[in-house]
Amino acid sequence: MEYLQGPAASSAGCVLCCECGVPIPPNPANMCVACLRTQVDISEGIPKQVSVNFCKQCERYLQPPGTWIQCALESRELLTLCLKKIKASLSKVRLIEAGFVWTEPHSKRLKVKLTIQKEVMNGAILQQVFVVEYVVQSQMCDACHRVEAKDFWKAVVQVRQKTSHKKTFYYLEQLILKHRAHQNTLRIKEIHDGLDFYYAQKQHAQKMVDFLQCTVPSRSKSSQRLISHDVHSNTYNYKSTFSVEIVPICKDNVVCLSPKLAQSLGNMSQICVCIRVTSAIHLIDPNTLQIAEIDGNTYWRYPFSSLCHPKQLEEFIVMECSIIHNQKAVPGAGVRSNKHMLGEVWVQKTSEMNTDNQYFCRTHLGHLLNPGDLVLGFDLANCNLNDEYANKMNTHHVPDVVLIKKSYDRAKRQRRRNWKLKELDRDKETMDTDDERQYQDFLEDLEEDEAIRKNVNIYKASTVPVESDTDDEGAPRISLAEMLEDLHISEDATGGEGASMMA
Repeated sequence: MEYLQGPAASSAGCVLCCECGVPIPPNPANMCVACLRTQVDISEGIPKQVSVNFCKQCERYLQPPGTWIQCALESRELLTLCLKKIKASLSKVRLIEAGFVWTEPHSKRLKVKLTIQKEVMNGAILQQVFVVEYVVQSQMCDACHRVEAKDFWKAVVQVRQKTSHKKTFYYLEQLILKHRAHQNTLRIKEIHDGLDFYYAQKQHAQKMVDFLQCTVPSRSKSSQRLISHDVHSNTYNYKSTFSVEIVPICKDNVVCLSPKLAQSLGNMSQICVCIRVTSAIHLIDPNTLQIAEIDGNTYWRYPFSSLCHPKQLEEFIVMECSIIHNQKAVPGAGVRSNKHMLGEVWVQKTSEMNTDNQYFCRTHLGHLLNPGDLVLGFDLANCNLNDEYANKMNTHHVPDVVLIKKSYDRAKRQRRRNWKLKELDRDKETMDTDDERQYQDFLEDLEEDEAIRKNVNIYKASTVPVESDTDDEGAPRISLAEMLEDLHISEDATGGEGASMMA
């Protein structure tokens, strides 16, 4: 019996490289990979070094022809921008992969690793990996140019308050800082009656106006002025002005309400004390402890003004003080304050200690006053009241003295104050003695009123040692738990001075 052998298995033959003679599998070029790369460079025509423009002020990159975009380092957006710079030269090859090669953040260099393929001699496909280096060049964008010029703006918000005291502005400044409402401003200018906020876009100014109307009682109006007009494209260039007027009432003002408004607030007395100005005016009746809140719309419908100037505050000494515990509620009366106690006091001016002139009044400070304490108040009995509603009141309903707040040693409070506030970066006028006194009044109001402190960022002052929350005189102080650490990013992880990312 004969056995037939099957056909032999076919095996791929080898050919010799036409350059170096090394056996290789057959390919259209009949050349090994090493010799093929020496003959052909598929990355030819692709630039190995390209420049990109970066604005240090706003940290944006230029995407030609005139668009500035925000990109993080080694992000997909930045990789897209880099590939677009060499898009024309990549059209002749096939891009397989692209990725960043790590560089120092402050080196002003970006490296992108590219993998490309291209068909070369006689249909052979060659793949190559190479690195393109991008040099980051500094160039200021148009928007930052206008900011640096300090005279370019398209909208301005003019905030005004027709009053002699700046307590409301100091409080408003802290609200703006806390909520970062000033981050889009080109410039902040301080003038006599208020602040001016300049913006490059009308939308940012409108957003600031909305913020002001939500935080303080105010009213606003707007206007615009035509700057230029392009008749070909029918485009107009306007400058807009927003005027915001804050109610002319500050904390610790004594006001006289109209009879109609006092009746609508629960038949409270017309003579009231403003204890706080936030998004509304908070009033208290020193005779009954009745409290009321008046919003901006109600105020402009029934306006009233302050009876006395803050400089008319006089210092009194408490001769006798008694607390009224059981006061009968009047039908139809409004809400009473739970944080105050009604007291009847006899006081005497410290400037009239050699006389027997004493004044009797009711006050909302009964929980704070003791015989011998000093208290600040207004002497309504010996002053000329130039007010429409106060002149029509029955003289028996006008108190002789309205006490405002307890007086403490200001110099000692300043020395022991272990906290500080931040300020807006603005073009300031020279601060005179009166402005410094008003600022100290605002700092004391923060220490005394916890409701205002909740809306303000308070920072620790490292120069003053931490002590107890109250001093020997009982003056209120801000607790350590309410303070924030003032963070200064001035050192890097190695302990040396930190450098910016694209310095």
